[in-house]
Amino acid sequence: MSTGPIRVIFICTHNSARSIMAEALLREKGGDAFDVHSAGTEAAEVRPQTLQVLQEADMPTGGLRSKSVTEFLGQTFDYVVTVCDSARQTCPTFPGEGERLHWSYDDPSAVEGSEEERLKAFRLVFAVISDRIDLFVAVDTRARA
Repeated sequence: MSTGPIRVIFICTHNSARSIMAEALLREKGGDAFDVHSAGTEAAEVRPQTLQVLQEADMPTGGLRSKSVTEFLGQTFDYVVTVCDSARQTCPTFPGEGERLHWSYDDPSAVEGSEEERLKAFRLVFAVISDRIDLFVAVDTRARA
């Protein structure tokens, strides 16, 4: 592990929902102790529902964008966290890679139905990721103390 901020990258297939939520949540909850990024194995556009759920939680959304993992190749991370099963199978290896974690979450983008039903799925995934981030910050901070 590095002596500076803990470097974390969250990886999903499209970097449009789950990994973006995780990035925003860890930045908010971990503060300066973490250097946080997210990327996709097949980057797309950030889902409007993702941004809406973050805004509902009064979280900043400026600067959030879908990025390809290729932007980060050659960089080192303390944690490489995949948040979907597909990304877990295709995630590249990063040099000096610290710990690789897999947190599998259902894809809220795959939910069909009314806009409110779709938003409900995004809110649920956001809440579950938020709880996981709380634990991650608590455990990692304790481990570094």
